[in-house]
Amino acid sequence: MRIYPAIDILENQVVRLFQGDYGRVTRYGSSIEDQLSAWKAAGAGRVHVIDLDGARLGHPNRGLWDRVTGQGVEVQLGGGIRTLEVAREAMESGVDRVIMGTGAVRSPGILRSVVERTSSARLVAAIDVKSGRAGSEGWTDPGRDYRAVIQDALESGVGIFLVTAIARDGTLSGPDLDLLQKVRALAPEAELMAAGGIACMEDLDALAEQGVNGAVIGKALYEGGIDLTEALRKYPG
Repeated sequence: MRIYPAIDILENQVVRLFQGDYGRVTRYGSSIEDQLSAWKAAGAGRVHVIDLDGARLGHPNRGLWDRVTGQGVEVQLGGGIRTLEVAREAMESGVDRVIMGTGAVRSPGILRSVVERTSSARLVAAIDVKSGRAGSEGWTDPGRDYRAVIQDALESGVGIFLVTAIARDGTLSGPDLDLLQKVRALAPEAELMAAGGIACMEDLDALAEQGVNGAVIGKALYEGGIDLTEALRKYPG
């Protein structure tokens, strides 16, 4: 299992949201560059970066791309990437994987275009689930049934999914193993990453036992519930 330390960015600050609510923000003191350097120093070879402004507004902060690429770590980045052109721009700037959530929900044909024009290995479909629906527009729109979104993405050639249980995101209440099991049944051959609620090493163990391929960890790292070096030692990916 691969570990992805998270860097969520709002108004050029490192933050965490509670259950995806832009009105419930915890801000951390490190700059974007300092936080990336801290994760790298702890042993991370890859990071998960989300442009929250881009996700909400529908267009990315391209200046952010230069701040997180070229630092000697792989970057998996999302937020406002909703067209083939923008996805290709991000990749050309040095982003290793682009994450598309709203595109997966609203325009699965865009996923097919990205797969065909770039590579399925560089596209992640974000399935952000609340009450059985995959949200879009930075989680501000309830979207549609997550099972239909996954099926459309599979038919578009997507092979990597990031599944976030919105109700657990930022809560440290543990991952939604039931949801992940259901997604695995829908996409048995896909690479599956989990986010939302991960609080401790026992949660990572539970994900690994369930066959999850990657874990995105945010608040547990910032609040000290998980030591990144220890997690990477156990799960070097």
